Amino acid sequence: MSFFKKLKETITKSTDSVTEKFKEGLTKTRDSFSGKVNDLVARYRKVDEDFFEELEEILIQADVGFDTVMQLIDELKMEVKRRNIQDPQEVQSVISEKLVDIYNAGEGQSSRLNIQEDGLTIILFVGVNGVGKTTTIGKLGHKFKNEGKKVLMAAGDTFRAGAIEQLEVWGDRVGVEVIKQAEGSDPAAVMYDAIQAAKSRKADILLCDTAGRLQNKVNLMKELEKVKRVIEREVPGAPHEVILVLDATTGQNALIQAKNFKEVTNVSGIVLSKLDGTAKGGIVLAIRNELKIPVKFVGLGEKMDDLQEFDAEKYVYGLFADQVEKSDD
Repeated sequence: MSFFKKLKETITKSTDSVTEKFKEGLTKTRDSFSGKVNDLVARYRKVDEDFFEELEEILIQADVGFDTVMQLIDELKMEVKRRNIQDPQEVQSVISEKLVDIYNAGEGQSSRLNIQEDGLTIILFVGVNGVGKTTTIGKLGHKFKNEGKKVLMAAGDTFRAGAIEQLEVWGDRVGVEVIKQAEGSDPAAVMYDAIQAAKSRKADILLCDTAGRLQNKVNLMKELEKVKRVIEREVPGAPHEVILVLDATTGQNALIQAKNFKEVTNVSGIVLSKLDGTAKGGIVLAIRNELKIPVKFVGLGEKMDDLQEFDAEKYVYGLFADQVEKSDD
């Protein structure tokens, strides 16, 4: 059975609306990437070196990342040889299969958030300004509140003008209290206050915003280390997640930011915002394969519930939905 058929069976069993969100959210990437792959297989009568060279170029244009593309092409060549595939049409299913394999090969790290069921969970958010960090915090606050959890937010980005107010707007919108101090305050002091508030209010989850001034890496590193020290002192084992928010529309620049932040702090997961706004959705694979950091959530639209937990199979379905749905039963 081809991977497309297996994927179709899996997706058919899925009754939630999340699959449809992945399909809609990846429309731009699918139209670009799948369209080019379709054109490629239509033009070739056999799977040869020229075919693989063109496929390589298509994958690089989708921002899958050079190292990941080289690995993928090598694995595809081996698989095509092993299965004795002659028809280029059959290669599409193998591509999708290998994309899932590459994503899932990442050292057993989970795409799920490390939520403490019997105590306070502290999630620290990092990322440069303008990537959608505050929006992500707001949407996750909404998600957790809907799950019946008591949530607080900490306005730790005390330097960017308007950052505290922006978080407060989201707090009002989703009905979550924001712990803050005046603009220019010490972020570590804000975290201390927020943790005390979370303890006294018996909160389940504390979502912490931070500054994103990566242009001054040394200062940012010192600031994040100080914030983490305060958190660790007040809640041993915390922060339970350090989430890096990246803007998918920036493509390879997002990968560079991820590498920089990985040097500065111990990033445990990534939220890829605005994935619906780019034709270069292959960046998901580049981040996962080259940095070994799991993508925990992806932004698939503007609505409150369009921030979705990442799922490798649903992602690949979003890339190849038309072919999957056409696959024979």
